[in-house]
Amino acid sequence: MSRQASLTRPVAPPTRREFLAASSAAFAFTIVPRHVLGGQGQTPPSERVNVAGIGCGGMGGGDIATIAKLGGNFVALCDVDEARAGGTFNAHPKARRYKDFREMIDKEAKNIDAVTVGTPDHIHAVAAMAAIKAGKHVYVQKPLTHTLHECRELTKAARAAKVMTSMGNQGHASEGSRLTNEWIQAGVIGDVREVHVWSDRAGRLWKQGIGRPTDTPPAPATLDWNLWLGPIKERPYHSAYCPFGWRGWWDFGTGALGDMGCHIIDHPVWALQLGAPTSVEATTTHDGTLLADNKLNFETFPIAAVVTYQFPAREAAGKKLPPVTMTWYDGGLMPPTPAEMSSGQKLPGNGVLYVGSKGKLYHGSHGGMPQLLPTELQEQGKAVPKTMERSPGHYDEWYQACKSGKAPVDNFDYSGPMTETVLLGVLAMRSPGTRLEWDSENLKVKNAPQVNEFVHTEYRKGWTL
Repeated sequence: MSRQASLTRPVAPPTRREFLAASSAAFAFTIVPRHVLGGQGQTPPSERVNVAGIGCGGMGGGDIATIAKLGGNFVALCDVDEARAGGTFNAHPKARRYKDFREMIDKEAKNIDAVTVGTPDHIHAVAAMAAIKAGKHVYVQKPLTHTLHECRELTKAARAAKVMTSMGNQGHASEGSRLTNEWIQAGVIGDVREVHVWSDRAGRLWKQGIGRPTDTPPAPATLDWNLWLGPIKERPYHSAYCPFGWRGWWDFGTGALGDMGCHIIDHPVWALQLGAPTSVEATTTHDGTLLADNKLNFETFPIAAVVTYQFPAREAAGKKLPPVTMTWYDGGLMPPTPAEMSSGQKLPGNGVLYVGSKGKLYHGSHGGMPQLLPTELQEQGKAVPKTMERSPGHYDEWYQACKSGKAPVDNFDYSGPMTETVLLGVLAMRSPGTRLEWDSENLKVKNAPQVNEFVHTEYRKGWTL
């Protein structure tokens, strides 16, 4: 007889012993382990996102650890260097391990919902595109890609696949970034026609202005050098490239602009709604003594650079906005200190300075808290209403998007075009002293066609976008 039937039939009241026995039996069937129900510190499986990680050392490993804390269930991990990935591998002992992400995505396609990509720049696009083509949500470290062509193609593919995407510019979720938007758009510093952006990273954490090494030491036994190269033309292993120095080499990295530009240029692009620039020009040096049109080292980025972007007048939210000149400085170069700063104030080592018709605003990288100049404007800034939705957190936005379908603020439709602006500065460093007239729609330089060969890299056989 069913339990439903027994509950509807008149029965004699149970004895205390019968009641306790029945209660114990029912309790045994209804208690569910904490890891199934969730609760404090636990996420039920029905709410978990099954994730695969590509690139498990360094920042990639940090991304994986953070997403795991949010509830991400890492079922597969991929890294070309077992030693560098060891800490992440040990933290997820049940995750299946791979060295080639193409094999991993092929074998794990039915088991995963999303993929993180935390590799050197030259692998970002091919790894992320493989995930998108498999219909997976994807989180990619900055810069989104190594080349302008990759950036445009990845953005289009993600939009067509309708997957949830995010790029690793953590400051886009910050309170400071929203205050900067609100204060500028409220007109606290008036019309902005001039912006300065800078970083102290070039040459400080990796070498630049150097030639290719001539010695050929053996690769570590734990490293698959061929897979580390991926789509890039073959060359002998050297510790100057791997595991960290790759940022300074044209073939693998995007220099200080790629490393920090996405954390810094992000904010004027967003707050001023800049769109694509119409021209860009770089002056560079490889000898540290002059900043001019000098012979370019085609192995590594210059010791220092100044890159000047021109953005046209535009209309946003019904307002006509003036043209903007944005200047990037690296290698120890900085914009002039604003006259309004007191003797105890100084610009941060990485940051943004907005010059408006009524005042100035500056902040550090990663959407640091904005400061107004002259300081009397601070009270006016505090009075501006908070009109923008606040973020629950950079990683949280993407992880929740994988479950809800609500796109993160920095999805590829935003971070793709913003990365193109960053990479256009990198392109200008390929032809210092030449003002490149940029055709964004067709992704090409109009007045210096020889530079267009660097809009994309020719892949090695076996690698595709």
